[in-house]
Amino acid sequence: MLPRCAVQVCHVLLLVLCMSAAEDFDWTKNDRSSSFYYGTFPAGFSWGAGSSAYQTEGAWDKDGKGLSIWDVFSHKQGRVQRNDTGDSSGEGYYKVKDDVSLMNELKLNHYRFSISWPRLIPTGIKFDHVNEKGIKYYNDLIDHLLENKITPIVTLYHWDLPQVLQEKYGGWQNVSIVNHFNEFANLCFEKFGDRVKYWITFNNPWSVAVEGYETGEHAPGLKMRGTGAYRTAHNIIKAHAKVWHTYDTQWRGKQKGLVGISLSGDWGEPVDINNQKDIEAAERYVQFYLGWFATPIFHGDYPQVMKDYIGKKSAQQGLGTSRLPSFSSQEKSYIKGTSDFLGIGHFTTRYITQKNYPASRSGASFFTDRDLAELVDPRWPDPGSEWLYSVPWGFRRLLNFVKAQYGNPMLYVTENGVSEKMTCTELCDDWRIKYYRDYINEMLKAIKDGVNVRGYTAWSLLDKFEWDEGYSERFGLYYVDFSNKNKPRYPKASVQYYKRIISSNGFPNQREVENWKRRATETCSSSNQLLAADPLTSHMEMVTEIVVPTVCTLCILLSAVFLMFLLRRQN
Repeated sequence: MLPRCAVQVCHVLLLVLCMSAAEDFDWTKNDRSSSFYYGTFPAGFSWGAGSSAYQTEGAWDKDGKGLSIWDVFSHKQGRVQRNDTGDSSGEGYYKVKDDVSLMNELKLNHYRFSISWPRLIPTGIKFDHVNEKGIKYYNDLIDHLLENKITPIVTLYHWDLPQVLQEKYGGWQNVSIVNHFNEFANLCFEKFGDRVKYWITFNNPWSVAVEGYETGEHAPGLKMRGTGAYRTAHNIIKAHAKVWHTYDTQWRGKQKGLVGISLSGDWGEPVDINNQKDIEAAERYVQFYLGWFATPIFHGDYPQVMKDYIGKKSAQQGLGTSRLPSFSSQEKSYIKGTSDFLGIGHFTTRYITQKNYPASRSGASFFTDRDLAELVDPRWPDPGSEWLYSVPWGFRRLLNFVKAQYGNPMLYVTENGVSEKMTCTELCDDWRIKYYRDYINEMLKAIKDGVNVRGYTAWSLLDKFEWDEGYSERFGLYYVDFSNKNKPRYPKASVQYYKRIISSNGFPNQREVENWKRRATETCSSSNQLLAADPLTSHMEMVTEIVVPTVCTLCILLSAVFLMFLLRRQN
């Protein structure tokens, strides 16, 4: 999932909405139409849901798994809301068959999950030790998916770096990580590539770089302002390219799979569409987000605007070279074209305006390098998460931007969904139904525009550990009762709604689509009643598992004392 923004969000006055009359969609024009389009997706379009290892598996120290940076980070007081950890999370490690049955209920075509590097290689260094129990776990998961005709889409890195690599080398700050990651990927290709045909090297490297090494909000929690994020991203791009070449030369011929990367990106819309500075700032926002990684992979080098702005700021700060590292000509050739498909994670949109930041060395940061401000419209629906507003039209614009910038590559939407922050349980998640309905419809419009989208992944299948937000936010289609040791799953109304989109392969007609929400809401009311009874179940479990054994133990002790007393009296 995409984490919260580090920039303070402001509110903007009501904005004038304009409609474009052009027949072909143009993302540079101010078309924020909310009209609904009825139609279906192309034949063979793949529908799925996703998860990640640390967020869902639990079993953090079981069966030979090594420590990850998130194990260590979440155990430090004050790093995560309410000091939550992913130690047990939803216990997905023990619920493979149960969770695949949920996917079957949804009629999913694919399931996206990540492999925990420290579960396979506890220290992160392949020659130290390979954990066969970890390999067995993922073999079982992959086999069970295929038995149920669900295609596995596997992410190699979803943020859980082995802690040893962080302590020993500095993690993604050290170029040695490139070879270690390649060895891990090569092991995965060797063990699972006969059945896995879709590989994603990294999930949302923007967050790894910025929140892990710039702001410190995420593991490993480092605040290396102005340099840490750029060095991290540089090594991630090199690591991605090396893994792609490894697959291309050693495995593609016999395994026939594809290797891509999943990049997250909010859409940036200019506050004033008639102000050239705002227009440039909005594009700069997207280039510093998505383009930071996509442009080297598709074109061989960083976006020119990043090189210009960071180089200029660095010079003004008295530095001899840019804080943005550079690729050699050989590296540019090696990196360019290393993606068989592009994964897109998208959740929300921001309005963008020009804002100049002074180039002081002490104030150097990724955020001030961009010279822009992010704003939101107070009318945008906000389900509770401070960073995620529902702005469906931004999705279509982002997809068309990718088409125009990168030669219309094969796209898979790898993350899209909405969270909520609620103190009580509510399975009738009408706001999530509306979010999915509107965002998926904008994706359908983008396909009609000619964007080459092949699949969609709802984020996420289950409620899970939400990084520094702990369990205070929920993205799942299925509710997980984390207070119950069995971590039972309950379907939210959005399960039935998404299932109907999948079975219809889109939105066939107005009458049918309007009935979906009513039917979905009817099904969730009985589930709500079931969940309301759950505290009683938990109470009875406590009585059975704690109170009864304790009372029995006391009875035995009292009986023994009484028997000793009688023996003494007889003597």
